[in-house]
Amino acid sequence: KQKKKRKIDLLFITACISTSLVLLLIGIVALLLLTANDLSRHLKQEMTVEVVLKESITEAQFTSLRRSIEAAPYCAVCSYISKDDALKDMTRAMGTDPSQFLEYNPFYASLNLRLEADYACNDSLKMIEKRISSMEGVREVTWQKDLLDIINSNIRKVACILLILALILSLVSFTLINNTIKLTIYAQRFILYSMKLVGAKWSFIRKPFIIRNLWVGLASATLTCIMIWYGLKIGLRYEPWLIMLAEPKIIIPVFVVVTLIGLLITGICAMHSVNRFLRMKSGELHY
Repeated sequence: KQKKKRKIDLLFITACISTSLVLLLIGIVALLLLTANDLSRHLKQEMTVEVVLKESITEAQFTSLRRSIEAAPYCAVCSYISKDDALKDMTRAMGTDPSQFLEYNPFYASLNLRLEADYACNDSLKMIEKRISSMEGVREVTWQKDLLDIINSNIRKVACILLILALILSLVSFTLINNTIKLTIYAQRFILYSMKLVGAKWSFIRKPFIIRNLWVGLASATLTCIMIWYGLKIGLRYEPWLIMLAEPKIIIPVFVVVTLIGLLITGICAMHSVNRFLRMKSGELHY
């Protein structure tokens, strides 16, 4: 009896480990899906529109221009870059000072405008360019058009890849967990058949197996949540941007999804496997 109990405990532990590894993959994909929107907004907010100022701009015109831009709904941050600052930045980037051989500073003062994510698209930027260009003291308005197209294109591609990956992992996880549970129930197939012979109802026979495997799902989901949490904690030491993944609005839904999927899949697989063995005839149980 003790040997049999140890065998059942070992099967429980094996099922928990196998299921938790599958749920870990699902949890990672869920984490990426939930942060994809925040990540895309973060990338779009990094887009910078450069408002180049005329040499002849007056103090009054500059003040009016900056106030108008900062008050606009598309403006997230507006910073001033003087001619000297622009020269220093270019000297640092090029490794040489252009003013030494040109004998003058070739750069213009500018306002660097970081946009709200909702306005980081070419249609909105064309409207913003037209509006700002018509203001007094503005020489030109520039932004990286190709970079924005690449960001938007890559975001759509990543979202499609993640959705396809989520569907594939859901299918794979169901198959793997189903096989794991089938093996644990296979070890007790003769008990199932004996209970059926004495007239026990299928619902009565299924109940303890479903409950037991629901505990497997809950234990596996708990183990998975612990692995994800401590994985993020370790990752934060090397990549600070991972802090966005550890925010409550992201991590709590992931834990809920992992727990629900763990319970749902283990419950369904247990019911399916028990029904399969209950349909078997006596001779089939030995194969």
